[in-house]
Amino acid sequence: MLHEAVEHYHQLLGEGDLADTSRQMLDESLERSKLIFGGRPLSPYLRPHFVTEQDFARVCGICETVWGAIQKVKDAAVADSTIIDELGLTDIERELVSIDPGYGEVSPTSRLDSFLTEDSYSFVELNGESPAGVAYADAAYEIFSALPVMRRFAGRYHVRQLYGRRLMLDVLLRAYAEYCGGRPPERAPVIAIVDLKNLPTQKEFELFKEYFEAEGYRSIICSPDELEFSGGRLRSGGVEIDIVYKRLLVNEYLPIIGECPALLDAYRAGTICMVNSFRSKLVHKKALFAVLTDERYAHLFSANEQAAIRAHVPWTRKVRDDKTKHYTVQIELLDFISKNRDRLVLKPNDDYGGHGISIGWNTDQGEWDQALNHALANSDYLVQERVKTARETFPALLPDGTIEFAEQLVDLDPLLFYGKVGSAFTRLSFSELANVTSGGGMVPTFIISEK
Repeated sequence: MLHEAVEHYHQLLGEGDLADTSRQMLDESLERSKLIFGGRPLSPYLRPHFVTEQDFARVCGICETVWGAIQKVKDAAVADSTIIDELGLTDIERELVSIDPGYGEVSPTSRLDSFLTEDSYSFVELNGESPAGVAYADAAYEIFSALPVMRRFAGRYHVRQLYGRRLMLDVLLRAYAEYCGGRPPERAPVIAIVDLKNLPTQKEFELFKEYFEAEGYRSIICSPDELEFSGGRLRSGGVEIDIVYKRLLVNEYLPIIGECPALLDAYRAGTICMVNSFRSKLVHKKALFAVLTDERYAHLFSANEQAAIRAHVPWTRKVRDDKTKHYTVQIELLDFISKNRDRLVLKPNDDYGGHGISIGWNTDQGEWDQALNHALANSDYLVQERVKTARETFPALLPDGTIEFAEQLVDLDPLLFYGKVGSAFTRLSFSELANVTSGGGMVPTFIISEK
């Protein structure tokens, strides 16, 4: 059914002026909505990503099972410093994660980046600290749903959107309620969306602010240098803050923490509810997958979780001079990495945007060994086994106004709210790296079924 649906959509683009009118509306809507990332349209494609109801139900079940295992890694790490060692937290990060956020969930909002093919479903990493894209996806749903070609498509197929801003607000309020000890607040809490200034994600913050305020919750957008902590209250511009929706990455906060201590001081004092908290760093580290797939930690997980990990989480290890198991076979890790570049990726433990990644099957042996030596010298790199990637043909919009049907890497990104999948979007790329920061684009993920 999926292949037939995609073929039908592409055929519609060839009928009359449907492609031209849809393209013009898409361009105008993206511009009007300011869905621009780094000076370029966020969704430069004339088709959304389609996932069948059956496939999406399977995706949800797998994600939620694996999330249960991830929560157990957090619980074990809080109790056992050797797991924190394995995850690769620095001394200052250890201090931050030791602070109780006032609620139990390690990452109330998270994103699992994954590839869905006809015969496999595999994760590549987790964004558990500050996942972006929820509000962008909502705006993209509104735009794509209104396209003439999409309205024609919906005449034959049921289409379902996965709006996430309401779920994000529910997450903030649920965490705040637990933080308050279950007591109902005397008034609606004030929400501060906190990140650095002048980021390409500024438009998403504005979309959230607009939604939160329409729902009756005063919201402000501010940066760490605009915060002050005095008299037991965190403020920005004189406005007292109850909930911090933290979009600020720990790696970006640490260099300025001495100049902008108010956020940490208020959090340490327990006078704000921060979502996600600094404790989310425990599972945001890419070494999380090394813990999940290492047989030494299998006892942490149920039989169902172990089966899901084996089937859907790629074998991962920290790069070091070590003996370990590749599934059931004992190996010398460095020798194994050097000899198996065609099936391995090297990546830093804590970075984003595709920075520092070496893809073994795209390099020659000399380059691979050089990358391995660099990873070993930097002592905070991972090796991860190649997974089966998903590729589909999409009508890509070119700068000259034409459409090119081109094969794209398709990265499906389910968004979890308190461990339950509630929304999703899809990143597309001509290259092996599917992320918007390094030049890819995103499209909304529509769940479809036959009428």
